[in-house]
Formats: sequence, structure tokens, C-alpha cells
Amino acid sequence: MNTADELSHEGRSALMRAAAELDTQYDVDGLIRIADRELAEGRELPGLFVAVIRRSQLTLWNGASRLGALVRRIPGPVLNPGEAWSDQALKELDGLGEDWHRLLAHAATATATRPTAKWEEAGRTLIGAVGADAARERLLSWLPLVGRPRTHPLHLAYEGSYANAAFDAYNANALRGITWLLSFLPARAESARVLGALVETALRKVPGLGPVNPKVANAGVNALARLDGEAALAELARLATRVTYKGTLKLLNTALDARAEAMGLSREEIEELAVPAYGLTEVGRAHHRLGDATALVVVHGAKAQLSWRNAAGKEVKSVPAAVKRDHAEELKELKAAVKGIDKMLSAQSERMDRQFLARRTWSYDTWRERYLDHPLIGTLARRLLWTVDGTTVGFADGALRTLTDDPVTGGGDVGLWHPVGDEPARIVAWRDWLERHGITQPFKQAHREVYLLTDAERATGTYSNRFAAHILRQHQFHSLAAVRGWRNKLRLCVDDEAPPATRELPQWGLRAEYWIEGEGEDYGVDTTESGSYLRLRTDQVRFYPIGAPENWAHCYGGEYRMWLPDDTARVDPIPLAEIPPLVLSEVLRDVDLFVGVASVGNDPTWQDGGPEGRFREYWTSYGFGELSQSAETRRTLLERLMPRLAVADRCTLEGRFLHVKGERHTYKIHLGSGNILMTPNDQYLCIVPKSNPSSPQPGYLPYEGDRMLAVILSKAMMLADDTKITDPTILSQL
Repeated sequence: MNTADELSHEGRSALMRAAAELDTQYDVDGLIRIADRELAEGRELPGLFVAVIRRSQLTLWNGASRLGALVRRIPGPVLNPGEAWSDQALKELDGLGEDWHRLLAHAATATATRPTAKWEEAGRTLIGAVGADAARERLLSWLPLVGRPRTHPLHLAYEGSYANAAFDAYNANALRGITWLLSFLPARAESARVLGALVETALRKVPGLGPVNPKVANAGVNALARLDGEAALAELARLATRVTYKGTLKLLNTALDARAEAMGLSREEIEELAVPAYGLTEVGRAHHRLGDATALVVVHGAKAQLSWRNAAGKEVKSVPAAVKRDHAEELKELKAAVKGIDKMLSAQSERMDRQFLARRTWSYDTWRERYLDHPLIGTLARRLLWTVDGTTVGFADGALRTLTDDPVTGGGDVGLWHPVGDEPARIVAWRDWLERHGITQPFKQAHREVYLLTDAERATGTYSNRFAAHILRQHQFHSLAAVRGWRNKLRLCVDDEAPPATRELPQWGLRAEYWIEGEGEDYGVDTTESGSYLRLRTDQVRFYPIGAPENWAHCYGGEYRMWLPDDTARVDPIPLAEIPPLVLSEVLRDVDLFVGVASVGNDPTWQDGGPEGRFREYWTSYGFGELSQSAETRRTLLERLMPRLAVADRCTLEGRFLHVKGERHTYKIHLGSGNILMTPNDQYLCIVPKSNPSSPQPGYLPYEGDRMLAVILSKAMMLADDTKITDPTILSQL
């Protein structure tokens, strides 16, 4: 670009087109020369060329001030073109007045964490100029387009560039400003939904990069925190159960704590009251009359279904034309509510699954209002078991009932039932009760694993090695740990230290620790390009008083040592025998889940043992070895389930395996990993399951959420009819 002064306009145009293909241009002087020459000749700079100048100014430290001066004096589009949402906005702006251009230009100046008083005053004035309703309608129509593939893909100048996966840096500032502008408007349910979706989009993980744009996500949370009303509070509560990025999660917790304090309630009560009904008029059901047609919303398990009936009451397959024509706005809200139900059910199921350690109890009337009879939460609560004044009850045939089906009509204190401490015979009896009434629980409760102290743990005294020496995929473990309420730091292949993964249990005055370390030493082989370890090696589980100093160890591995500030005495770990059985069981269940989901032993493509075959022995021992507690639970369920399978005559359970007799071979599916051996000679068969396999329909299932069970059943059904397999990758192994 250094020859810009000597080039013709056509030559400069070619350089500008080339520059527009890049995320940033490092030749700052060249950019300035081309822009100056074109402007001096009275020409308008192409929007995509202006975009690269803006991005370069925001991301380059070298020459940023000179580019900033250029950006301030050159005309250009109010947003950078090249993204779906900005292209749509620019297209619509062509038919709008200058006030709209000023509004978006103001949004693009949102570079701080929160709007200043001066920024807000200017924003409110500009909103007034275009009209509050018009501003809301336009802004909310653009935000759902955020995160779609770039309309103008950029050339990746170097390996590891994430330019096409990340947000345009200039437009990201505008997005932050738009969230602030929405927070100045009167609260509406649609505003809250769109802001919540934007937070999730901005936190979407990109391999090697991490969250797409946490700053935009944080702006969305701050905007939700400013909005009054049930819908905004519901989005904050929902996001708090789903978000794992620490900075954004901290903002969510702060916002919810502030709401709780302002209303004089506990954080737990705020989370309960934040759940909206989404238009449901009874538990899991709603009828909406739209002209002569009726919309029926029914919750089935974790999903809401929308169906239609015409004026005669006959069910029709699609939305009636009259509804689309005369009730477009109501239809839009109805469809949004159905999507909201699905998201909220998932979030609330996760929240309730974590309630076992919360020591939470309710008065009977409060519990019925917030749980059993709540239009949305009731669809979950009525599929769980509870204790009313110490008596275990479930909901069936329109009433709370005991194990002998006697109705329970009132009581004092209510709590969530847990199998730990209950008699094995009663636990089995409750499983039979659920099956008799056809109840599928939203997560494992009656079939929940109970982890009792072992002789080995009594011998070690203060730590458990039950889940030591496993190899886990670090990023999968990290995300899952955050969802389950654990605090963890990604291990980087650098000279640094980190504490173990920890879960604080304030209701019990305890802190649980799972000791981990980075696995490997080859940068780029055992790490991502950014240096974070791909895998971890696991060690002990320990418990300490919640206020005890933290243990730290080098990320490469090595001995954990307690970091002691001045005049602080060392605190010993608490003997496992002194840990309440419920706490021990739930913490070990979490750790079993981490191993069961994140272990490389679950990867059917790792038969060769991974890099240089280093993990072949571990992969074999895990993939075909002794069953974990969760796998034992799966085996127990399969014993009851198998007689109902369509392929029951071809399946038998033997030890750690489900044996399936096909026409070509007999197959052994491991009940822990889902890995397969086949005759003759236990030859390995690699079948990679789909990322979200649809569960087979064997009939009644007692609980939701066991993905490995779905994988095992789908493999069994396919292999039982192995002559119909058409996948060439599988056929080549048979």
C-alpha cells in the first residue's frame, strides 16, 4: 500500500478491495494514504474498506491513534457491513431519517462497561426523536440476527484466526450501545427475551477462542438488570442457571442478589418467584382463543407442543390462515412463549437438581403455590418425590399420594426427597410406584446413585481416590463443572499455579475439592493453540471447612500445597467419615458425572490411545473395565427395560456388557462407555454416535437425561438388525 500516491484510482480500488477481505490491516500508513488520496479526489470510501480501518483502529496498538484520527474525519456507514444484523440495519436505514443514523452512531460509541449519565441523556434524547415504540421494534428485529454467519467472509491471514467466528469489533460496540438503549425503554417481555438470547449468543464457545464476545454478553446482562418486571427477572434467573463464563455469571448473581435485597427476599425465593407462567392457565396446559381458532399449548416432559383446532373443534395440522392474517402479533407472542417454556424448563430442571444440597424447606402452602401448582414448575414438581412432615409423597391421579396411594391433603414442612439414608426396599418400592403410575422424572431421583463410604476411603481417612487417575477432556470438564456449581480454572501450559476444582457448600460450612493437573508437555499436541491443556489427569477428592486457605499446585502437575497468608495456621482436611452422607454422596456423584462425560475413554475413535498411543492402556481399562456407580444404575434399569424392547429376544445382560445377537456377529456393548466388542476374538467396533442422538422409544423410561443410555439403546437396536446397516464406515468393520 505504500505506493498509494502514485497509483491511479483503479489501482487504489484494487488495494481497497484486497484490504476489505482482511479483519485488520497492519500497514497503517498505507491505509491512511489510500483514504487521504481518495477523499482528496472527492470520492466516498467503500463501506467494507471503512470497516477494516475501524477494526484495525480498535485492535492494533501500533498506529491506533493515527487511525483514530482518520476514523473521526472520514464519512462512512453508521455500522460496519459484513454481518447479517448490520447489513439488515443498514438496508433499513436507507429509508429512515437522520435521527436514526444519529441513534446508531451514538450506539457505536458504547465502549465503557456501563453508560455514563451523559451517554444515557443523549441516548434518551435520540430515542425520543425516533419514537420509543419505533426504536424498540427496529432494535429488537435486528438483534436476533446477531451471530449468524458473516455475509462477507474475511480472509484468514494466519492459522488460528477467528475473524469469521467473532463479532466485528466496531459492531460489537454498537451492540453494547443497543442493549443500553433498550434498557432506557419501558420494559416489555419481548425485550427481555431478545436480550437473554443475545447474552447466550455472545457467550457461544468457539474452539480455541472461548466465548465469542463476553463484553456484549455483559452489556446484555446489565440491560436486563435495569429492566423492571417479571420477564427481565425471569431471564436473569434462567441465565444464572445456564451461563458458565465467570465474569458474566458474577454480573448475573449480583443482579439477582440486588433484586432480592430490594424486595426483602432471599436469593432462593427470588429464583422461585422469577419463573413466569408463559401464558399457561393450568399446570402444563393453556388454551388461547384467536378468532374462531383455538391454540392449545401442552407441556410433555421437557418440551412444549403447540397445536390448533378450528371453529368446529377439529384438530388441524398447521396455523389457520385467519390466525396468520388477523392475529399476527398474538401468534408471534404465542410462538415465543413456547420457545421460552422449553428454555426455562431446562434451566429449572438443572436448578432443582442442585437443590439436594441446599437444605431448603418450604411451608406447605408456599410450596404448593411455587412448585406443585405453578403452571410451569408444576410440570417438573409433579414428577418428583417430596417429603411432607417426614412422609415421602408423589403426585399421581390428581393428588399427592403416599407409597400406598393414600392421598395427602395438607401438612407443615416440605422438602425434596433424597434416597440417601432411606431403606433400600423403600427406594425400590418408590421406583415401582413411579413405574406403576407412568411417571418419568425430569432427572434421577428415585434412581439416583448413592455413594457410601468405602473401606478404601476409611483407610485413607481424609481423601477419596475413587475417581483418581482418569484422563478427562479439559474444556468439557470445565463447562460441566461450572453448570454443576463448581469453580475451576483452566490449566494453561505455562509457569503458573491454580487451585483445584472446588464446590463451596455454605449451608454445610464445607468446601469440596477435586485435585486435577494438566496432562502432557508437547505444546500444540497436548494443548490448544492458545496454550490451554486439552486433557487433565485427576487425583483426590477432599473436604475442608469453607473458610480454610486454598490449596494450589503447578498447572503442569505436582504436589498441592496450602497457600498460607501471614499468621495463618494450616487447616487439615476433614475426615470423610465426618462428612454428612448426603454431602459425600452428592459431591462424589458430581465427580462421577465429570468422569463419565469427559473421560477420553468414552471416545470410540481413541482405540489407538490418542497422541503417540500414550493413553491406550487407560482407554482400554476405562472403556471395558469395571462399572462406575452411574453405570451400575444404568445396568439395573436395563434389567427392567429389556423385556419391553423390540429386540429383547436378541439381548442379554452379562456382567459389564449388554450382549446383542445380530446376523453377522454377536456384539458386547459396555454399559459405562458404550464401546463395542464383537465376535470373533472381541474385535473392536467403532461407531461414533451423533452429537444429539434421538433416543430410541423402548416405552416407559423412569427418568430423563441419561445420554449414554440413549447411545447404548440406539446401538443395540441397530446391531440387532445388522444386515440393514448401510453406513460404509461401519460396514467396513463388520
